[in-house]
Amino acid sequence: MATDINSVVLIGRLTRDAELRYSNSGAAICVFSIANSYSRKQGDNWTEETNFFDAVLMGRRAEALHKYLVKGKQIGIQGELRQNRWEQDGQRRSKVEIFVQDLNLLGGRGDGSGGSGGYSGGSSYGAAPQAGQAQESGFSNSGSDFEDDVPF
Repeated sequence: MATDINSVVLIGRLTRDAELRYSNSGAAICVFSIANSYSRKQGDNWTEETNFFDAVLMGRRAEALHKYLVKGKQIGIQGELRQNRWEQDGQRRSKVEIFVQDLNLLGGRGDGSGGSGGYSGGSSYGAAPQAGQAQESGFSNSGSDFEDDVPF
């Protein structure tokens, strides 16, 4: 039996501050939009193109993270596409959104501020291990094991 796959992974910047709403049942719903840019060559010139995606994060993570989801913040998300359908003024309408399952806060707002914190699926909100913890587990953040000249 064939299995269908619906998976999206994006890294981009928030186009506006996230909005936090609540459903009739009291569930938190955080709505935001991501801009994702890429470059491509047209003739002799490189042009930058940008795509915009609407995303939805639900539950306790939505309440906890919405204050960190501010315009310009770089984030990474993993989720699935969902199509919302409704009727407005006698016309059928639809909109595709990304239903977020995992979210990572990556960079600052582009002004060099902010660090990174990892927030991902499940009910854990733990950040990445501190430098001391990483060294105890046998990994080093110092980079002294690598040569300056990379062969590629």
